[in-house]
Order: sequence, then structure tokens, then C-alpha cells
Amino acid sequence: MDNLQKIRNSLKRRSRSELRFRWYGRLAILVGLVAVLLLFVDIVGKGHGAFRTTHIQLEIDYDRDLLGINNLADKVELGMANWDALLKSSLRNQFPEVSSRRDKRKLYGLVSNGAGFDLKDRLLEKPILLDQRETLWILADDDIDTYYKSWLDGEPYAARLTDKQVQWIQQLHQQGQIELQFNRNLFTRGDSREPEQAGIRGAVIGSLLTLLLTLILSFPIGVAAAIYLEEFAPKNRFTDFIEVNINNLAAVPSIIFGLLGLAIFINFFHVPRSVPLVGGLVLTLMTLPTIIITSRASIKSVPPSIREAALGMGASKYQVVLHHVLPLALPGMLTGAIIGMAQALGETAPLLMIGMVAFIVDIPQGFTDPATVLPVQIFLWADSPERAFVEKTSAAIMVLLTFLLIMNISAVWLRKRLERRW
Repeated sequence: MDNLQKIRNSLKRRSRSELRFRWYGRLAILVGLVAVLLLFVDIVGKGHGAFRTTHIQLEIDYDRDLLGINNLADKVELGMANWDALLKSSLRNQFPEVSSRRDKRKLYGLVSNGAGFDLKDRLLEKPILLDQRETLWILADDDIDTYYKSWLDGEPYAARLTDKQVQWIQQLHQQGQIELQFNRNLFTRGDSREPEQAGIRGAVIGSLLTLLLTLILSFPIGVAAAIYLEEFAPKNRFTDFIEVNINNLAAVPSIIFGLLGLAIFINFFHVPRSVPLVGGLVLTLMTLPTIIITSRASIKSVPPSIREAALGMGASKYQVVLHHVLPLALPGMLTGAIIGMAQALGETAPLLMIGMVAFIVDIPQGFTDPATVLPVQIFLWADSPERAFVEKTSAAIMVLLTFLLIMNISAVWLRKRLERRW
């Protein structure tokens, strides 16, 4: 009976230990989920405001004398035209009581510094508006945008505004001439020194061009290397050495690949800095080990009976691999490639080393045009002193996380959709 009781007590202790171990695991998962949830709440809380921006309604008079132009087709006249004069005249008409020079400067500061160029684009789009009037919603300055959003939230932030500017904003609000609208600039424009004018389109296009080149180079090379190592390479010390180095390269810090790209592609081959071409080459080196490893794992998962049956039917080794092994392993290869691309999309350090940290305003049109990428754009905005760039940074992070989420969901869907069970 004593031995039986000892066994029962031992089983109870083991059960309690197992139960505690399970609860430790659940607690760890819970802590991780809470941390991720808090991170997302913080990002969304700071960044949701960037998707809307403040606009002021003004009556614009496209007076040719005020502009100083006679012919819209004359590029010289267009370049010399005083587009800001239209905005200043409209603001003076809106607030005729403003008379001192200092107050007028503050009044003109209600609208964005780049609003005049928006009027230029508008007039070039509709030349018939010359010497005509129309009512437009004009983009407000970033300080006005920050104050108006905080004022609507009940916590006004007027550190960089004068009392008269606050009074003008409240007057416009009472008249229904100031409101929040969808921020199209965020998705249609490149970077800018002015927060209200800055957008992520240039960075998104740069990321897409860089990832496209990375995929074109890394996927065929990675799959070919995996097939050779797994199906054709002899098993000797040399191939063992290659396999060990591929596995080690997968764990090398990404900044090392940036240094490698700086030394080889830029300093030796003289590839221009800050272009998707050099970015794609560097990210190709970084993602190759991941694609090779996942491709080899997919090839190993194909049952040996498939190869034996094909060989038994008289197929050559090449035909076995091309017609049977590769199609069956392709879903796993695609999944590994998508995961590698998602990793490349979020990389910053190697691209900083090759100069893709430059201030780029224009939208890149090709692989050799100056460009930046979305993670680097986030890095640049996070280092900007203007308060309005805080929400822009969080909004860009939200866009980046959305792309990463879509890519990872696509990888899971492809694996479930195309995998075969034996």
C-alpha cells in the first residue's frame, strides 16, 4: 500500500507540474498578445489622424493681373507667376479687419506653403478659370492642422500659434469654412519638408521596384541552387561546406549585406547610390539564403516514391526533377519566397548603407531613378522635429504593416491552397 500511495503522489505531482507548465505557456502567449495589442493601439492612435487633414474654404480669383501672366502656354510666364498672391488676396478678403504687416504674415500662415502650386495645377487643368472665380478647399498649414485636430479632440495644442490665429480658426469653424478631409496627398505625393505636403507614394513605388528586382533575381537563383544541392550535387566536403555557409548566411545581420553592397556594387562596379537597382541587388543577397533553405525543405518533403516511380517508368533524372519533384515542391518554394520578400520589405539597415536615405521628392519611374523605400521613409520622418510628422510616421508604419500582413496571409493561403498530402 505504501508503494501504491507513493506512485499516486508522484503522479499527482507530475500532473500539477504539467498543469503549471501549461499555464506558464498560456501566460507567455497572453503577455505577447497584450504587448502586440498595445503596440498596435499606440500606432493606430497616433497615426489615424494622418489620413485626414485640415482644409480651409476660400474664394479664389484667378486674376491675370494679380498673377502677372497673359498666356498659360508660356512656361516662362508660368514659372514667374505669383501664385501665392491669389491666396493672400483671398485671405485678406476673408478677414478685412487684419491690417498690420505682422498680422498679415500670420494670416497668410493659415494655408500651406505649397498651396500656390496646387492652384497652378488647378488652373493648368482648367485654363477657362483664368479671370474667373471659384470656391476651393485649400490645404492648411501643418501647425493649423495640428491645432485644429487637437481642438476637436478637446485638448487644444496651440504652442506655435498666436492668439489671433486661434481666433481666426474658431471663426472659420463657426462659419463652416474649415474642416477635415481625406488626405489624398499621403498617397499621391512624394516626400516634402512640409508635413502637410508629404506623402508616401514615392517610397511605396521605390519599395515595389526594389522588391520586384529582388524577386526576379533571388527566386530563380535560389530555386536553382536548392535543386542542384538537393538533387544533383555529390555529397562531399565541398557541398557540406556550401550548406554550412548558406545556413550561416541566413543568420548574418542584414547590415553586413549593406556593407557588402557598398563595397562591391557601389565602390567597385560604380552602381549609382539610392536607386532601386542597387537596393534590389543587396536585398537579393540577403534573401537568397532564406529562399534556398525553404526550397530545399520543400524538395525534401516530396516522397521518395515519386522519384522512384518516375525512374521506374524510364524518366531521366532531369525529367524526374522538372516534371515531378519541382511541381510538387513549388507551393512551399513560393511560400518561402513570399516570406523572404516580406522580410526584405521591412529591411532598413542594408539600404541605409547604400545611400537610400536621400531626400527624394520625385516619384521614381524606373530601376535607375533616385528613390527611397517605405522603412527608410519612416526612419526619416521619425527623425523630423515637426510635431505633424509624428502622425505621418505612424500612418506610414500602418501602411507598411498592412503590406506585410497581406504578404504573410498570401503565403499561408498559398501553402494551404496548393499543398498536397501524401
